[in-house]
Amino acid sequence: MLEIRTKLKARRGANQVGGKNRLELPFDSRQKTRLRTRLASGEEAALMLPRGEVLRGGDLVVASDGRVIEVVAAAEEVLHVECASATELARCAYHLGNRHVPVEVGDGFLRLAEDHVIEKMLAGLGAKLSHVTAPFEPEAGAYAGGHHGHEH
Repeated sequence: MLEIRTKLKARRGANQVGGKNRLELPFDSRQKTRLRTRLASGEEAALMLPRGEVLRGGDLVVASDGRVIEVVAAAEEVLHVECASATELARCAYHLGNRHVPVEVGDGFLRLAEDHVIEKMLAGLGAKLSHVTAPFEPEAGAYAGGHHGHEH
């Protein structure tokens, strides 16, 4: 079985590998450091990364045979949140952060994993909610070494 133990320290998305050397995973699986999975080719692989490592769409990892594999954020069911004003959207983001909910912040929207309790709370705050299928890339957090969308 192919083993993946190393994440390359390259700028995310700088080199797209494509083809069969892709590893497409939803966010929940990209947070795991130990995982049995399959490449796009169907080849079985074992993810064996250092503890605390999170994979993002566009990251590159190295397999035990030397191949470079591109990580792809799989499309998944997420809750898409929009509001009538930036203030209302900020209020929703505040309440989600207060509950430590992983949130993707976009231009005029928030996205999060589907959760009926959180959905009810957001509706109560006046948010416009929709269920969409999209890659989910939540913020890494204030202490995670930088924002996931920009290289510093």
